[in-house]
Amino acid sequence: MSIEDYANPYVLDLVAYEPGKPIEETARELGLNPEDIVKLASNENPLGPSAVAVDAIAKAAAGVHIYPDGAAFDLRTAIARRHGVDFRETAVGTGSSEIIELVCHAMLNPQAEVIAAKHAFSMYPIMAKLFGARYVEVPNKPDWSHDLQAMLKAITPNTRVVFITNPTNPVGTVVSQQEIDDFMAAVPEHVLVCFDEAYYEFSEVPADTVKFVKQGRNVIVLRTFSKVYGLAGIRVGYGLAPESVCQMLHKARAPFNLHLIAQSAALAALEDQEHVRRTVDMTRAGMKVYEEAFREMGLEWVPSQGNFVLVKVGEGRKVFQEMLQKGVIVRAQDGYGLPEYIRITIGTPEQNARCLEVLREVLGK
Repeated sequence: MSIEDYANPYVLDLVAYEPGKPIEETARELGLNPEDIVKLASNENPLGPSAVAVDAIAKAAAGVHIYPDGAAFDLRTAIARRHGVDFRETAVGTGSSEIIELVCHAMLNPQAEVIAAKHAFSMYPIMAKLFGARYVEVPNKPDWSHDLQAMLKAITPNTRVVFITNPTNPVGTVVSQQEIDDFMAAVPEHVLVCFDEAYYEFSEVPADTVKFVKQGRNVIVLRTFSKVYGLAGIRVGYGLAPESVCQMLHKARAPFNLHLIAQSAALAALEDQEHVRRTVDMTRAGMKVYEEAFREMGLEWVPSQGNFVLVKVGEGRKVFQEMLQKGVIVRAQDGYGLPEYIRITIGTPEQNARCLEVLREVLGK
């Protein structure tokens, strides 16, 4: 008998989350200089963190022998103030992925069902299966956006969570305010609607979902400091939800789940909206460069409201591997059911130029 024979069967059946390939691992495997590698695989901020966040990290480091504020009072107060909600309507976690896990702790069991779009964040099915819940995928519309009306029709008495990723990852499409309003007008009360908005700041047409929190609806709005704020390495995310929902999440979370340096960095980053503006401006300019290049190469792509773009290249895994050999890391999409595509994070102008040069070489364009 193996110890696996006594383990949680839901864990044994899982396929682990596969992140973007790290620079250090690529350098070791290929014998490359890490400084020569361009990573455009994980939708990170190529400008890095705000200078004030870096300063806050340095100042906080001397205090790491003391446990952090378990309630993250200062950070949650600042988040509440920015969004016009009550302190009790906030929750923080180690990235918004932890908030997703806490939602699943609070809402799922083997009789429950979870609904999400077919092309959406891969942590949703992982978390649903971990708790033994049935995972229901709803096909995206022809324009690759979420089909909210079809998601409504998929709801049953056992549905507990519906994930709406807006903008969605990995395709970058958005659903409109009207579509969301119509959905919320019809969704039953036994369902918690989770608006995953990790890329909210990049969207040119962001929908207002926080209004549903203020109305006391059964929703949670997720945001992260990993993308536009450039703090992926310290993992900070947050949720906005009615107090009753947040109370459940606080009961389920581990003690001191957000460490001192993370709280300090996020608090400082939140105040530096000029860094956010520079990041968004650079991303939108870079997106235009990619779109023009794809047009010249005769490639199909999905117009994106995120800081990444999905492009059809034929054999996505093969193109990923060949670009990797040349020191450019992008993301193959076969794990998302999109084997003909790769996803490219928008980088600095220099990174974008290198990526497009290598892509042309690999495709013979």
